Amino acid sequence: MLKKLDWYIIKNYLVTFTFTILMITLIAICIDFFEKVDKFLAADTTVGHIIKDYYLNFIPWINGLLWPLFALLAVIFFTSRLARESEIVSILAAGVSYDRLLRPYFVAAIFLSVLLWLGNNYLIPNSNRIKNEFESEYIRRTSKSTVAADQHFYISPNEKAYFRMFSSRDSTAYNFRVETFKNNKLVEILKAERLTYLPDSGKWRMINYEIHKIDSLRENLVVFPDTQKLVKYPFVPDDFVRYSRQMEMLSTSDLRAFIAGERAKGMDTAKKYVIELYRRTADPFTIIILTIIGVSVASRKVRGGMGFHLAMGIIIGAAFVIISKFSITFASNLSIPASVGVWVPNIVFSFVAYFLYLRAQK
Repeated sequence: MLKKLDWYIIKNYLVTFTFTILMITLIAICIDFFEKVDKFLAADTTVGHIIKDYYLNFIPWINGLLWPLFALLAVIFFTSRLARESEIVSILAAGVSYDRLLRPYFVAAIFLSVLLWLGNNYLIPNSNRIKNEFESEYIRRTSKSTVAADQHFYISPNEKAYFRMFSSRDSTAYNFRVETFKNNKLVEILKAERLTYLPDSGKWRMINYEIHKIDSLRENLVVFPDTQKLVKYPFVPDDFVRYSRQMEMLSTSDLRAFIAGERAKGMDTAKKYVIELYRRTADPFTIIILTIIGVSVASRKVRGGMGFHLAMGIIIGAAFVIISKFSITFASNLSIPASVGVWVPNIVFSFVAYFLYLRAQK
């Protein structure tokens, strides 16, 4: 049962958090606008289109990234004010334990964590899709790219395909090859100089191809020079085209389906999508950890006051961001599991939170 003290702290937390969101979001919009104003002027679009399709979707994106840091700053800001005005001392002197004082902070932090989890999994991916499509069309036309060359992937349990290079401009795969297996033995290799997609029929046109059949020690090679053949394959050109931040544009259910599809094909492009999947759960949990850190730092009345507490908060927030970036980079480029790379900052700062909690003024 929440009491008056609980509602007082929860109200201060949420009001300060909202104020922090508004201020930093406005600053972020201004900085982003001045960076892109030349491109906006050069683009064939309208002010309404920029506001509706870009900035209204820029707001959820920037907030989804910074909510944990907003929570840390909000907690430090209003808790430091309570400590400066001796309200924390009065509460503890009245017989309220420090653990009891933390209860409303936990309630508010869990509430914000649930909102961020819902946003990460349902709202923000849809707004990111609209924002990224706008950027691709008017701002960064290179935000679309094809997958790397020399791609191996499965098109069925017994068929593995390969192409040396894929051109999205004309939907053509070069040096295409399909290897067919039977009872774990290679029985056929189909090679084509070019494989071009025909959108009207949904088929691929194979040019200058050859079929190499293998039967134990016997081999048979049939070459079809200057010959074309239409083939139906279970992939389309869009399967090889990626937005630079495509993982941010997929809802969680679509993200899981995409990861399963990439793994079924044997392609190695799914790891960053797995990292994004884990991040959507790890970030809400970060709010709870940073809330404990913020209370433990700011509840002590010190000579430096709010300035000292805010400086400590900025240092802790910067350290969290640096460790998070390093761990995600290692998970993306090395053999570190994605779950470990995403959750390492939370694990490290859980120990920091516990240490500061033990050292807090009780």
